[in-house]
Amino acid sequence: MPSCSPSSFSCFSCGPTASSACARRRRGCDAMRGSIVADFLKRHFTLIVLLGGALLVCLAVQAIGDKPLIRTVTEILIRIVIVVALYIFIGNSGVVSFGSIAFVMIGAYASAWQTCCKAMKPMSMTGLPDFLRYNTYPVFAAALTSSLLAAMVALIVGLPILRLSGIPASIATLAFLSIVYVVYSNWTTVTLGLLSVVGLPLYVTIWVAFGWAAATILAAYLFQNSRFGLSLRASREDEVAARAGGVNVAFQRLLAWVLSAFFLGAAGVLYGHFVGVISVNMFYFDMTFISIAMLVVGGMRSLSGAVVGTVVLSAVTDILRRVEAGIDIGGLSISIPPGSQEVALGLIMLVLLLMRANGLMGAREFSWPRRRIEAAPASRVGSD
Repeated sequence: MPSCSPSSFSCFSCGPTASSACARRRRGCDAMRGSIVADFLKRHFTLIVLLGGALLVCLAVQAIGDKPLIRTVTEILIRIVIVVALYIFIGNSGVVSFGSIAFVMIGAYASAWQTCCKAMKPMSMTGLPDFLRYNTYPVFAAALTSSLLAAMVALIVGLPILRLSGIPASIATLAFLSIVYVVYSNWTTVTLGLLSVVGLPLYVTIWVAFGWAAATILAAYLFQNSRFGLSLRASREDEVAARAGGVNVAFQRLLAWVLSAFFLGAAGVLYGHFVGVISVNMFYFDMTFISIAMLVVGGMRSLSGAVVGTVVLSAVTDILRRVEAGIDIGGLSISIPPGSQEVALGLIMLVLLLMRANGLMGAREFSWPRRRIEAAPASRVGSD
């Protein structure tokens, strides 16, 4: 293999023969560099498309400057964090978790305790420890600690739950969500119960949301291609064979569960500091079912599908919401009856799943386009 250091190209004092050799060496090094770049693009094409596409959309929306559109895209990015975090566990393990949205609730409230309403907390949240009750902290630091809290809770509850498989595991996660909801609904001295917590700083911009979405996609991509992710996928395909091959299924599931919970906790922080108000009802069955629906519609076994499903259903939801509120087209006001948004969304999801039972992407990822290799002519093969 030729040396490609700059000193190897110092051929100005060489004769014609040496200069020709240097030129060949330079061309060889250029070809090698090009091969390395091409190989990198092929191997990580999925990640490049997802992150590059999201970045281009954010730049375009920011350039347009339409505030409602910026808000819509920011909300979609937050949903991408939620759905991709769900994918980290559900997509790789094959265990459908109905309770993971509990970590969004945990993250949102933990951030509220640290950042909101310094004047109100001493009177309304009397159950908080003094370092939270009488102080506020920077939002970014609160985001990290809130995400870590969600991950710690996931570690504790995951130890018993993730020894189960299939439907029992899914029901156990649903029971966990119900427990968290009931506790937060009645813990009035800390969460205000069913009342809303207001006064959260509006910290989340389109770029903050993009940063967390990019971090979540990167973490999901690295995990699914790591030996831990590959082992977990093996257990998804055949748990008995994976165990026989030496895979510690419970540990691999726990690892994905905790990583998923970390980013779900971060999504709760983003959601709270995007709308400025939170309540326990925001993080219950409605968010659970729409988030899982986005994952299923896109393709449960595909990172690309998680992002595509989120974008498609979010766009459809936003369009239906605008039509339900009423839109003007050429001076004509068009609206649909209240409740039509949910009905239309359900019908659209039903049609999509009937047409593509495994989701829009199935188990596929965005991949480098391959050239079609033509078969050698039979006569040439015979002559060889």
